[in-house]
Amino acid sequence: MKLWDRLARLLWHSVVGKLWATIMLLVAVVLLILGVFLLQYIDIWFDRKDSHDIKVLFIVVAIIGFLLSTFFAFFLSAKIQQPLLQLKNAADSVSHGDYSTRVPIRSSDEIGQLANTFNHMTEQLEKLIYDLNHEKNHLTSILRSMGDSVITFDADGKVILTNPSGHLLIDGWSALEYAWDDEPPENAPTYSGVPMPLRYLFQQVMKEGKDLTEKVHVHSGVWSVVMAPLQSGGVIRGAVAVIRNVTEEHKLDKLRRDFVANISHEIRTPLSMLQGYSEALLDDIVASPEESKELVQVIYDESLRMGRLVNDFLDIARMEAGHVDMNYQEVDLRNVVRRVHRKFQVYAKEREVTLHAELPDNLPLLMERADEDRLEQVLTNLLDNALRHTPAGKSITISGETQVVSGKSFVQLKIRDEGAGIPPEDVPYIFERFYKADKARKRGNSAGTGLGLAIVKNLIDLHHGKITVDSFSGIGTTFTLLLPVEAHE
Repeated sequence: MKLWDRLARLLWHSVVGKLWATIMLLVAVVLLILGVFLLQYIDIWFDRKDSHDIKVLFIVVAIIGFLLSTFFAFFLSAKIQQPLLQLKNAADSVSHGDYSTRVPIRSSDEIGQLANTFNHMTEQLEKLIYDLNHEKNHLTSILRSMGDSVITFDADGKVILTNPSGHLLIDGWSALEYAWDDEPPENAPTYSGVPMPLRYLFQQVMKEGKDLTEKVHVHSGVWSVVMAPLQSGGVIRGAVAVIRNVTEEHKLDKLRRDFVANISHEIRTPLSMLQGYSEALLDDIVASPEESKELVQVIYDESLRMGRLVNDFLDIARMEAGHVDMNYQEVDLRNVVRRVHRKFQVYAKEREVTLHAELPDNLPLLMERADEDRLEQVLTNLLDNALRHTPAGKSITISGETQVVSGKSFVQLKIRDEGAGIPPEDVPYIFERFYKADKARKRGNSAGTGLGLAIVKNLIDLHHGKITVDSFSGIGTTFTLLLPVEAHE
């Protein structure tokens, strides 16, 4: 209010000043006219000689008075108008965005006080604009650094603000077209600027005016969308969407559910058999000692099966959590292969399967970054898997050689069987937990836990090696291990 009061007073002084200047000019004109009128009577009042001198003096005085009056009138007018013009020019500069404009203060009167107030106003305005720009840049930096996609729409569905991640998402989703079950009404807005995966959610937010959350499936990805309305004065003027890629979380959740289902499936059968056979023994249903012994043998075998399942589960859980204790040392693979070969030789003869081990004498040692027990576990799992799927009269061969890859030495081991092979559609998934090419999940001596190959893959990765599989239905399967000779840096 002080500023407006001073402006009013300044305008009043300006009007008064101009009025005084005008009055002074009128007085000068009146005096000049009066002087001209009086000149006509000087000759009557005075003699010729004196009248001439008086006329000259009168004219000189009149001219000087008129000039002085005119000068003071224009000086007074300019003195009042100049600060107003400076204020007008400063206001024009501020209106064009130059908030550093200041008005010079040359007096301490109302005009000086008005200039001081104007300068204070521009200082506060400049500080306010600076703070707003600083806050805007801060929010923009936060928005740009967010991993989630943020997209803001106006009431018509047009994008008005987005971060880089959201911009890429819009580019990828703009060309998508969905077929909705419920067609929108004829007069309903289409919101063509909103990507199709978000359009239905945007329509609901604009209609209901509240936050909504939904998971959107686009191609093979899953996206979590949280959309909130933008309201001003009770009117919805748009919506903001925060979009997060939850594909990995979705896969992990599915893996968890499958894991629990598989564990339950694997443990349920041996538990049922243990319970049923033990009840038969307790109720004296068994008629002969031979049958009793057979039931005890089944209970023992199923308990061993459950023990293997639990141990395999603990092993793979530790491996995936990175809590495996590795005893790295120098390892001679020939000794490991010989031990495993002797261990399975009797079992192979019982199944009438020939087991060969073909290793050259110059096979190099694995230097300092190999765990002998873990490598024996790898070969044990692979040979157990091969024996369970190789019919009688066929053979299994373990071979080894030295390979040089990218200038580095590796030991290559191959476990080749002549079994039924793995169907081509199952080969990419055989190293996953609980995955079995046998969809029927047969029980009996040939049934495995579904964890052996997953454990093998994790142990080979811990040795910085590589494992591949080649399999053909009806011909056989070959697992190839590539283990580095030198320690991995």
